[in-house]
Amino acid sequence: MRGIFVTGTDTGIGKTIVTGLLAKFLDDQGYEVITQKWVETGTLGFSKDISLHLKLLGRRKKDLKSYLNDMSLYTFKFPSSPHLGSKLEKKKINIEKIKKSFKFLIKEFDYVIVEGVGGALVPLNKKKLVIDLAKDLNLPALIVVGNKLGAINHTLLTIEALRARKIRILGVIFNNLGNKGSKIILKDNPKIIEAISGVKSLGSLLWTKDKDLLYESFKKIGKKILSNLK
Repeated sequence: MRGIFVTGTDTGIGKTIVTGLLAKFLDDQGYEVITQKWVETGTLGFSKDISLHLKLLGRRKKDLKSYLNDMSLYTFKFPSSPHLGSKLEKKKINIEKIKKSFKFLIKEFDYVIVEGVGGALVPLNKKKLVIDLAKDLNLPALIVVGNKLGAINHTLLTIEALRARKIRILGVIFNNLGNKGSKIILKDNPKIIEAISGVKSLGSLLWTKDKDLLYESFKKIGKKILSNLK
């Protein structure tokens, strides 16, 4: 099974960009790749995150029209945790439906890259967290870190949560979020997190609005991820 779970230390820290860039990288290596978003809040209709994945991948929705319903499963208008968005719209998140869609896609593609929702411990309902579903599907995890003050604590907690569930960790990617914050802190975070946790830093994501330049800078990270998957 070639699935990947892209989780993060928080919401809005770069999971969508990393998922799209990784999809493009694997596609360029000759693999058939698709992305999936189990739940997205703060939007209506088709997942905006999946739309960005497709843009980075160089695909259009019509190119994957047979799979769209399995790529974007649940969207809720209110920007909140999935459990609350679901409750407000009185629409239950069906865990078995998500599993069925993932298993369908994994048979059709070489890689299915799942972008998580917020952080690893975000609840889908009162009993199930996003991380639990990743565990059920036996997905290795890629951690995206918002590189800033506080990243050490958030990252180590995420690593502990994954390890507690015996989820394989492929590595950590640091997103510099527009180079905000002390350069000393941004430089030290990857080193101290790797030293304490033993989880390899795969590199830092370049801050740029030029998507071609961004992708070029991601290639080294992509090679490390692919190597860890083998």
